[in-house]
Amino acid sequence: MLMDINEVKEYLPQRYPFLLVDRVLELNLGESIVALKNVTGNENHFNGHFPELPIMPGVLIIEAMAQAAGILGFKTLDKKPAEGSIYMFAGVDKARFKRQVVPGDQLILKAQYVSDKSGLWKFECQAYVEDKLAASATILCIDRKSK
Repeated sequence: MLMDINEVKEYLPQRYPFLLVDRVLELNLGESIVALKNVTGNENHFNGHFPELPIMPGVLIIEAMAQAAGILGFKTLDKKPAEGSIYMFAGVDKARFKRQVVPGDQLILKAQYVSDKSGLWKFECQAYVEDKLAASATILCIDRKSK
């Protein structure tokens, strides 16, 4: 484990119930990240999506991939939200969902750096469960001042 939840919190401003990265398993600055999200049945969204068949909403899977990409960006630039920097979700392209994510799954989040143009970062992201692709997307994030 490269980063535990306490260090993850240093690089992501999100908090419960919206913090969707539990730890970082691999990190290659300026290149890629592998992170982990433990999917548990007590998460609020499962109360309504869907009570009889709990499935993690696709938008939250995309958000989890974006958070992993955000950590990669912050660590690469050696910045933290506490220092007045924040990564904002700027867009998503080519989102695809291949399998359901349900309570008890471990979601492996992967993001690869593609480019940075004028502060707009582009990442190719994937989410896996048990080595099976659950979702993929191109994520765009922009670095902004938070204070």
